[in-house]
Amino acid sequence: MSGNGTVRTVVTGVGVAAPNGMGTEAYWAATLAGRSGIAPTTRYDAAGYPLRLAGEVPGFVAEEHIPSRLIPQTDHATRLSLYAADEALRDSALDPAQLPPYAMGVATASSMGGFEFGQRELQNLWSKGGRFVSAYQSFAWFYAVNTGQISIRHGLRGSSNTVVTDAAGGLDAVGNARRQIRKGSTAMLTGGVDGALCPLGFAGQFSSGALSTAGEADRAFLPFADDAPGQVPGEGGAFLVLEDAASAQRRGTRIYGELAGYAATFDPGPLPSGQAATGLVRAIRRALNDAGTAAEDVDVVFADAAGVPDLDRAESGALGEVFGPGGVPVTAPKSMTGRLFAGGASLDLATALLALRDGTIPHTANVSRPGRGHPIDLVTGEPREADLRCALVVARGRGGFNAAAVVRRDV
Repeated sequence: MSGNGTVRTVVTGVGVAAPNGMGTEAYWAATLAGRSGIAPTTRYDAAGYPLRLAGEVPGFVAEEHIPSRLIPQTDHATRLSLYAADEALRDSALDPAQLPPYAMGVATASSMGGFEFGQRELQNLWSKGGRFVSAYQSFAWFYAVNTGQISIRHGLRGSSNTVVTDAAGGLDAVGNARRQIRKGSTAMLTGGVDGALCPLGFAGQFSSGALSTAGEADRAFLPFADDAPGQVPGEGGAFLVLEDAASAQRRGTRIYGELAGYAATFDPGPLPSGQAATGLVRAIRRALNDAGTAAEDVDVVFADAAGVPDLDRAESGALGEVFGPGGVPVTAPKSMTGRLFAGGASLDLATALLALRDGTIPHTANVSRPGRGHPIDLVTGEPREADLRCALVVARGRGGFNAAAVVRRDV
């Protein structure tokens, strides 16, 4: 139990599917080496579209990772989710079959559902007729499909849910999973793997006005830079296994760290240009308070890093308000993956745990220094060695969603 009488929640398993690495250690090695996964799109013909770059997960062959019966009924993002969930469970060495029937559940985040699957079936409908539309369209597109497929595959019959809060979802799902453990669940499989790298997906994303149309991969996504041209969309994310700390310690399993604090807030309307994100400030302070941690005890911040000048200024202003100008190292390794929507924040959380484990802050690739008006110590150029005990991860979703989570190395 923690000092305030609540159940401590720890992370015992991590699974990653990212544009710069399949699998946790491959991703971590690529991130520390500064290898980007942003490249010209390959899964559709980008001719005629202003967006030519994306963060695609390379070399993923679904048939090598999931049963053949699931291939016709799943979207690409669901297949990546199943891969990352499998890896997280293996990494935790937790066998759900050995738990009581309702002791473990699933909490996931999604921003768009199975858009790629839906696009194919719409093409079938209008070009061939309704008889050629897959019956699996009824659920393969749905936001909650990843939770359902993962729970079925691993027999996870405990409390399960899905949140839809755009890019904040990867933290909101984890916060929800921690709530279930505090209510009595032994373990939760949680996180987000997202993506809709198809023309139908881009139709929605372009409406944000935030996408980068830059043509050079190393200049297309530059969080906190003066010449930030916008966001590059990507696919992927991470899943984590959360456990009651006492249960994990009895198993004697490896523990990455404690999910010590979490909070979410909402901004009801667009912020005036140049104003700090007040809702994000509240989320950060509430997460720190939830963790019983002072701002000066945070060793590194993994930023939302929208790559859009106004959004970046609002975020750096919020960090400056909480930590003071340059008061804490800030990094954005998502500059190497692109914006993964609901998958981005859970991947940042996984990255923060790896940073705590190895005492290394990954750098923000392709950005030499923060732009004017950003009061932050942005880690650039190369990874930075440090004795890391506590990390803060922040995320913001389109529509006003804010989330923050605190992870600690020592349990």
